[in-house]
Amino acid sequence: MRVLHVYRTYFPDPPGGLQEAIRQICLSTRPYGIDNTLFALSPHPDPAVLDFPEATVVRCRSWAAPASCDLGGPQALSTFRRLAQEADVIHYFFPWPFADILRLAAPQVPSVLTYISDIVRQRWLGTLYAPLMWHTLNSVDAIVVNAPSYAQHSPVLSTPSLTHKIRQIPLGIVSESYDIQPDPHILARHGISDTAPFLLFIGVLRYYKGLHILVEAARKVQGTLVIAGAGPEEDALHHQVRASRLTNVLFTGRITDAEKTALLMACRGLVLPSHLRSEAYGMVLVEASLYAKPMVTCEIGTGTSFINLHGETGFVVPPNHPDELAAAMNRLLSDPTGAQRMGEAARQRYERLFSATLMGQSYAALFRDIFTKSQSDSA
Repeated sequence: MRVLHVYRTYFPDPPGGLQEAIRQICLSTRPYGIDNTLFALSPHPDPAVLDFPEATVVRCRSWAAPASCDLGGPQALSTFRRLAQEADVIHYFFPWPFADILRLAAPQVPSVLTYISDIVRQRWLGTLYAPLMWHTLNSVDAIVVNAPSYAQHSPVLSTPSLTHKIRQIPLGIVSESYDIQPDPHILARHGISDTAPFLLFIGVLRYYKGLHILVEAARKVQGTLVIAGAGPEEDALHHQVRASRLTNVLFTGRITDAEKTALLMACRGLVLPSHLRSEAYGMVLVEASLYAKPMVTCEIGTGTSFINLHGETGFVVPPNHPDELAAAMNRLLSDPTGAQRMGEAARQRYERLFSATLMGQSYAALFRDIFTKSQSDSA
């Protein structure tokens, strides 16, 4: 079965959690007979076609990206139309308004939409986008949510006209895809002690990650905090650390997969302080679970509290509360036995809910179901 996945950007452009989620969906469905193609935009789409183990990636030029919404031109429309004609099922990742435009230009192909996030910050754009958004949501055959809490708290997904379309499939990881030799030198390269415990943040440094709250909490953290990643908030965070004269916060900048593996293996636990619903799931939490690491997250009514269970796999604290965030971090740093117990529980939860087998079987079955239904409806 040929499935065309559609999202605004993909590797090798700067990575993020959603790109990794797409990679894992493709890897996990291949054993179940799914032939994956991915359509994306890129500011530098040369070469235009990339062959990865998980999928064939076809890229067109991104001419602009207002409010992180990449926009393509006529070539993107014609390329997408050609790929859609060759597909049995199209799989959209929401939100990407340009994909809604692409959908209008596509032939009638059975379609699935994975609902990643509500539109949180760009509310005025959301108002303009609403008619097109509702047309897409009402016309796709199924809507996938990755955590039950997101469907319950989303003002869009709780609409009665959509509830019958919703399917729940947790995002997971193909563990073999993380069999990467760790970089043995990253700790020394960034001045991270290999004898004292440290807590780790990994991700793109974006506004909704709550990193300014994390840095404020670091004033009361009795240990080292390592922030790994790059992004729009990088300069502001460096300035905040300097202004606060903090010596326990270290920045690594953008990291390789080998560096990420080494940091995850060495850390005491992972911190994801996201304070807005734009953090819809948190693939890095699944990564931490894979490596049996306890977590600290905030309760924002999304998938973060589905992956990280308070008191079992880590701690969940209120958002925008640096004192409570610091207290939870200090508990992991001061209690190695408790941290190890929570990390082991996180690994067990990964095996039950976030394995490649469960995700691959579920997505592959959904693709086949809607394709079969479309065939019978048209007969």
